[in-house]
This record gives sequence, structure tokens and C-alpha cells, in this order.
Amino acid sequence: MSITYLDNAASSWPKPPGVKEAMIEVLDQYAANPGRGGHTLAIKASRVLFQTRVQLSRLFGVDNPNNLFFYPNATIALNQAIKGYVKSGDHIITSSIEHNSVRRPLEYLHKTLGVTITYVQPREDQLFYLEDFEKEITPSTRLLVVSHASNLTGVILPIAELGQLAKQHQITFLVDASQSAGVLPIDVSQMNIDMLAFPGHKGLYGPQGTGGLYVTDSIDLEPLIHGGTGSQSEAIDQPTTRPDRYESGTANTVGVAGLGVGVSFVLEKGISHIHQHEWQLAKQALERLQTIEGVEVYGPAPTVERVGVVAFNIAGADASEVSFILDKEYQIATRAGYHCTPLGHETSGTQDKGAVRASFGIYNDENDLNQLIMAVQEISEAFRLG
Repeated sequence: MSITYLDNAASSWPKPPGVKEAMIEVLDQYAANPGRGGHTLAIKASRVLFQTRVQLSRLFGVDNPNNLFFYPNATIALNQAIKGYVKSGDHIITSSIEHNSVRRPLEYLHKTLGVTITYVQPREDQLFYLEDFEKEITPSTRLLVVSHASNLTGVILPIAELGQLAKQHQITFLVDASQSAGVLPIDVSQMNIDMLAFPGHKGLYGPQGTGGLYVTDSIDLEPLIHGGTGSQSEAIDQPTTRPDRYESGTANTVGVAGLGVGVSFVLEKGISHIHQHEWQLAKQALERLQTIEGVEVYGPAPTVERVGVVAFNIAGADASEVSFILDKEYQIATRAGYHCTPLGHETSGTQDKGAVRASFGIYNDENDLNQLIMAVQEISEAFRLG
């Protein structure tokens, strides 16, 4: 059975050639513990981790690969960045489209430390403007944290401008690149990004269970996890050297090997090519969905560039039911519900019903788009006719 996979915002699939093979090679040939031994296999495993850090550094404009720390996903990376940095009395500015991976840690710190949070709203055109963030800055503002792009509507935030704003006001800038890593240009130096959290299994085309966090030299986070690192083992305290300070426990060498191949694939294809491919499919989807009676799409106008994410609903139909029909009757994989971003749904006016989300990747084509449009047309007509 052939599947039309349109759930790349949750996890990209299929993976590029070589990802699986790199992971199998680790298991077959050198599945030793990196950083825990001086023998040949342990050194080879350690080299895989470092080589992938180097590849990620190329992609993100990072000067020192040791400032990139591996985690199982972007959620844990965001928790390390937020909880390891924020202190009692701090004020944090964020956006109203944040994923729960940002919102929940912030709200936890609001309850436990009494920090204050400002959620900046988009304007009527569903876009975010620099001045709306700037006017919320107070003397106690210590962190600006935003998603690079929405996982619900695909709207892109002005990261470079926000980074410059944060720098001018001496505010630490944290970016959630869950929907942009591997899709949109990111240069942490040029964009004044102090911390960058990213997943490995989405736009970087690595396996699930991979992700990471970049932290600039001048920031020392309090580690969330303490334990064995393979270095400074005689000390009772966590090591001070990077990346060991933030990577306790055995690394996911198998997953990182696959991630390295995924990152190499992105570097070879080129960010611009990948983004334009996904955006053109999303743009056509938005334009064609709007012509179908009973269908409502969300986010900025179809003429406004976004990542390859399209959210919609069909009048009279529950979003989960539509996604179920797409899967069972048309073999089209989408996601429905609240997409872990209740804030985003409040902003889009879909807090009472959620939405169906189709998200495109590099392996999708116009045939996939046509399959989606045909299916939505038939489903919409069926609900109109009762």
C-alpha cells in the first residue's frame, strides 16, 4: 500500500539514503561507549559524535562544535536552556504561537519561581512585528524565546531582527528551531542567537531520539542532569568543560550517526532549495484549498512565505475525523487536533476545534499535493451533502 506522507512537521519521512546504513554500521562495527574508553572502538564512536557536531556547526554558523550538545529531542534541549538559565524575578518575552515545549517550562517557572511572562500577539495579518516585542521590554527582561516558525500555521518570525533587538537590550535570545532547522537559513553569529534548540528527526532528516542545543560561550547554564560524563570523573561536581557538562550518560551514538548523514544531506541539497520546494507545495495547497467550498485555511495570506505547513478545517466536520478519513480511505497521513500548541490555536481562533495539518517535506511532490486536494474536495462534498 502506497502512503502519501504529509506529516513532516511531526517527523520527516522517508529518510535520505545512508541514514539507516550509518546506524547499522555503528551497531555492527563499533557500538562501544564514546568517551568512556581509550580503545579503538570507543574512539571511533567518539569520532562520530564530533563529526556530527562539525556538520551541525557548518549548518548553523557555530564557531566551536563543542558548544553543541546532543539530546533526545528539542523538548529536552529547550528545558535545559530555559530551566538552566531563568532565575527568580526574571521577565521573559515570548510569542503567542509557542509549542508546549516552550510554554510549559515557562509556566512551570512562573509557578515555582514567580517569573513573569509576556506573550506577544501577531497583528491582523497573522504576522509578528519587531516593535510589538520591543515595547514589552522591561528592566527585568532577561530572556527572549521564540519559535522560528509555527508548527500550526507555518508563519515565520523575524529572527534576525529579534536577535539584534535582544543584543541591543542585553537580553539573552533563545530560538526554538523545531520547524526551521534544515529548512530556513540559521546563522547563530549573524542572527545574534545565544541559544538554539533543534530536533534531529524533522528538517535534519535524522532518526527519532536525536536533537540538540547550541549555547554561546558566555552563557553557563545550570545542568538539568548530573552524572557520568567520562571526564573529570574524580570530581564530585559536574565537569566544567563542554560538551561534557551538559551530556551526562551514554550518548545515542547510533542515532547521532544517522543524524550526521541527514545533516550532510541538507548541506548537499542546500537550505534554499529545500525551503523553496516545500514552500511552493504549501503555497499551491493553500491556494487550492481556499477554492474548495466549506474549507477554511489558517495563518497569513497564501502570498506570504512560510514553511511547508498548512492547517485547515472542513465545515461541519471534526478535524480528527477528517484526518482519520484521509488516512483510512485515501492513505494520506496528516495530523489533527491541537498540535501541542494551544496558544497557537487561540491565536488562530481554532481553540474549540483544532485543525487538520498537512506538512510537506523534500520528498513530497505535486502528485502528493493533487492527492490531498482531490481527497479534501470529496470529503468536503460528502459533509455538505450530509
